[in-house]
Amino acid sequence: MSIFGPVIDVRPLFPRERQALLGLLRDLAPADWSRATVCPGWDVHDVVSHVLNDYMRRLSGARDGHSGAVFADDETLPAYLARTNEEFVRAGRQLSARLQIELLEHLGPQLDAVWAAHDLEAPAGLNVSWAATDVVSPCWLDVGREYTEFWVHQQQVRDAVARPGATEPELMAPVLAVFAQALPFTLRAHDRPEGTAVVLEVRGPAGGRWSAAWRAGRWRMAEPHGRPAASVSMDQDTFWRLASRGIGVEEARARAEVSGDPELTAAMTTLLAVVA
Repeated sequence: MSIFGPVIDVRPLFPRERQALLGLLRDLAPADWSRATVCPGWDVHDVVSHVLNDYMRRLSGARDGHSGAVFADDETLPAYLARTNEEFVRAGRQLSARLQIELLEHLGPQLDAVWAAHDLEAPAGLNVSWAATDVVSPCWLDVGREYTEFWVHQQQVRDAVARPGATEPELMAPVLAVFAQALPFTLRAHDRPEGTAVVLEVRGPAGGRWSAAWRAGRWRMAEPHGRPAASVSMDQDTFWRLASRGIGVEEARARAEVSGDPELTAAMTTLLAVVA
């Protein structure tokens, strides 16, 4: 019995998300590239460098079988990612905005081809640690995680330059659905009687309703049915920002509507869908 929900295939969306990003970047004024983003210490140029790093890292690993990862002594994965991401961003400050755009445009279709060749129901090449640490993630969740990262970074750039967009349901709904896969891991510390269920409702055109249930000794994604032991409802903007830590837990709780088991609702409003 899988702990994950049904397959979410985001592969056709990568070119559309990228074209929205490239269209935005081409339209920026020179001063826009130095505007601060929600990422501490990073401006727009830095966030774009980070996305470029993600493209190259996944092409090197998934296409070329190149690891290249060198951990420092006793370095955790979050610490490793924070260090190497910062190293690349600092180096990327040597790149012009024009070159960044050209590289994204050139490398993007190559990465699309890598995703297209994946068997979505095979084991993931990179485990999704925010969804489970003791179960191998399915490939579709790994690919979906990459899509959410690109989409979130685009939104961070849009926020920085006050240009809303890329939130139409076709592009945004899969982000929310992938983030919802963090529910079982979010609830992992709270054992409950067999069949206990919770419901997360995300309001808005891209929103949805997801459930997790305690079955066979752990929380698993489940189809919503019956009366849940706990429910949390929030709008789509709040949910994606909470899951990516664009806003803090307390702010998200202030925006949410909760009912039922207070331990479970408190846990659900800490949902995190990034490595931290």
